[in-house]
Amino acid sequence: MQIQVNTDHNIEGREALAVHVTDVVKSTLSRVSGYITRVEVHLGDEVGQKNAKDDKRCVMEARLEGRQPLAVTHHADTLHQAVDGAAHKLIRVIESDIGRLHDQKARATDPSLLDAAALPDA
Repeated sequence: MQIQVNTDHNIEGREALAVHVTDVVKSTLSRVSGYITRVEVHLGDEVGQKNAKDDKRCVMEARLEGRQPLAVTHHADTLHQAVDGAAHKLIRVIESDIGRLHDQKARATDPSLLDAAALPDA
């Protein structure tokens, strides 16, 4: 799994922050990492020099093999909180997407798993 970290011009300490982001992404997404080819992380400070509530933004986009990209956004008071929040949102979205994919495959291979409501009346 490749991890790419992008920051806007208002973010300081980019190298240390990139290491933190990479660690959080790897640990949080470890159980689904086999499905992921790349994760792009975009960090921003929406207000710049001023301190405001929830002005730090983290957008994470995961690219899964053979699937459309999945993206989440989390706003928080600090970049670390924004990264943690986005990572937890992303794992839920990915697990949900993988679950739907497995359900579709199961229905396609086992007709007995089809929903009775989807069957035409005889």
